[in-house]
Amino acid sequence: MRERPRTEKAAEPLQEPADEARELAQKLGLAPYDVNYWVVDYDEMNELIAYNGFQQRYPHWRWGMQYDRQQKQGQYTGGKAFEIVINDDPSHAFLQESNAIADQKAVITHVEAHADFFARNRWYRMFADELDAAAMLERHARRIEEYMADPEIDREAVEQWIDSVLCLEDNIDQHEPFKRQYEREEGDEDIEEAELAEKLDEMDLSDEVVQQVFDEEFLDEQEEAADLDEPEMDVLAFLRDHGKAYDAETEKAEEMTEWQKEILEMLRAESYYFAAQKLTKVMNEGWAAYWESMMMGEEAFAGDDEFLQYADHQARVLNSPGLNPYQLGKELWEYVENTENRREVARKLLRVEGVTWRNFHDTVDFERVQDLLAVDHRIDAVDPENLDDLEALVPEKVDGENLDRAKAGEIDVERYPWKLLTYAGLAERHFSLCKRQNRGFLRSISQQDLERYARYVVDDARYATVEEAIADVEYTTGWDKLREVRESHNDVTFLDSFLTQEFVTDNEYFTYEFSRTTGDYRVASTDYEDVKKKLMLQFTNFGKPTIAVYDGNYNNRNELLLGHHYNGVMLDLQQAKRTLERVFDLWGRPVNLKTIVKEVDDRDAEIARRRDREPDPEEVGKLLRYDGEEFTMEDLDWTEVEDVAADEVDYDTKPDDWLA
Repeated sequence: MRERPRTEKAAEPLQEPADEARELAQKLGLAPYDVNYWVVDYDEMNELIAYNGFQQRYPHWRWGMQYDRQQKQGQYTGGKAFEIVINDDPSHAFLQESNAIADQKAVITHVEAHADFFARNRWYRMFADELDAAAMLERHARRIEEYMADPEIDREAVEQWIDSVLCLEDNIDQHEPFKRQYEREEGDEDIEEAELAEKLDEMDLSDEVVQQVFDEEFLDEQEEAADLDEPEMDVLAFLRDHGKAYDAETEKAEEMTEWQKEILEMLRAESYYFAAQKLTKVMNEGWAAYWESMMMGEEAFAGDDEFLQYADHQARVLNSPGLNPYQLGKELWEYVENTENRREVARKLLRVEGVTWRNFHDTVDFERVQDLLAVDHRIDAVDPENLDDLEALVPEKVDGENLDRAKAGEIDVERYPWKLLTYAGLAERHFSLCKRQNRGFLRSISQQDLERYARYVVDDARYATVEEAIADVEYTTGWDKLREVRESHNDVTFLDSFLTQEFVTDNEYFTYEFSRTTGDYRVASTDYEDVKKKLMLQFTNFGKPTIAVYDGNYNNRNELLLGHHYNGVMLDLQQAKRTLERVFDLWGRPVNLKTIVKEVDDRDAEIARRRDREPDPEEVGKLLRYDGEEFTMEDLDWTEVEDVAADEVDYDTKPDDWLA
């Protein structure tokens, strides 16, 4: 625990839970970063929330707005801050000193799971590996403060520039690691190499990027980069390399100043850092909720006098309205675990003499199988009075060293029974198919899955009885699969790989749409493909419209052409106009945006209403242009927009709050 004199009293009772949660997490197979826990007061917690978990950010009105929102949420809606964790190595977590011990324990177990995800998920490592985020953000804050304090630079101009860049903060290439950071202008040849090296070092450049910056061919590459062979997804990088700043006084495009280009690049770097969180929100929060529940509830890390309070707060989190990443993520992780454990048991049963994929449901006595899978009572309820009974389970399921310590009175077995078990022992203790809510999961296996599993059964790998088959089940299979998935997926691939019809049906997911005929919303589909499409729209490109640069010299007039990757959901054209105004500030010349809109003829709409059906809209290409003074909209031939139309889309109209 990290504490200051004022919070030492609040931190003292949290040291043991922090130490024990780390040991339990490791016993469960997690490998988290080290975590520094900081105890803060109510106001400090709200400030940290406003600053996205960091203690210092650049001056800007957005932080005050977020702080005010957080304060009002606590005052008027009963919203409560539980935890903030920063994905560095070591990670940093903040505990609010006024929270009850049950809440603090829940936060600590939640954070340990987050720290494991930070350390092991490749999407986090791709964007933030070996990066001291707090130090980077502090440097950025200090640098921007210097620019704002410079008497030769208008503070309001700096704030407006930040506003313009932030309007595009999600328009980066989320599938590529951060690369090609800030470098000085080509004409600054009188700058000493040592000064340039110092600047590059300050920006945390990798050796690869440093070599690229000093490469003599690099500037030539930049000159050619405006001529695009493929759309550029990193809009901020393109504007940094080829954009100009619009000067309202001269009404002309001027070369970006050093401070403008540097601020643009710093904010772009921050966008890449935060991209990892946005890319894995469902996975990460679901992962933390899963292991928090395992530790606090199933391993009784919450004491008897704390459990009801913990259960109440967790229920509120998991059942909050809207698209809830905690609930969706936890349910998906549990489904992955159940599915993998079912696969393990089914494949063993298919090797029993007389059991085939065709007669599986008629031949297998599922109640008998459930009894055979039941957890060894010695593991299920570790009893300090019967420690000798555990000797037979050493070393596979019981930790022999800790068993000896328990016999010597060095371990409180009633409080920490998990200390006596190994990873394999804990996996059996918490085998998902033995839990009451999952007892019918094996029986519900499909014939299609059984046929697929049966392809790998060979005649010389048979069991004579069901008892022999179940005795050979690997109880660690489900947890092993969870860790494997945790390493390689982001939210989009996670949903695409594991959201099935079975999951959608069991968890009662559905899509809904706005009816032009009735003027309200209605359930549209319970088909998993439809649900998957809806959810993936939420998480593709952070749930924001995907915009790319298509031409930096549109119509040979130095105008910028952006393209909206149309996926069946139209752009909010009013918001698009406000964004183009900001893009104009960063390009300095007219900007264009091509997209596709759905138009419905009034006559067709009336006929559809009379027939109680939905009208069929026509998809039309449009070009929105802003020249610094006014907007124009013109039709585009379909051949000019077919490259931004997705091949497979969901054409249902979505409610406005679906992507909120």
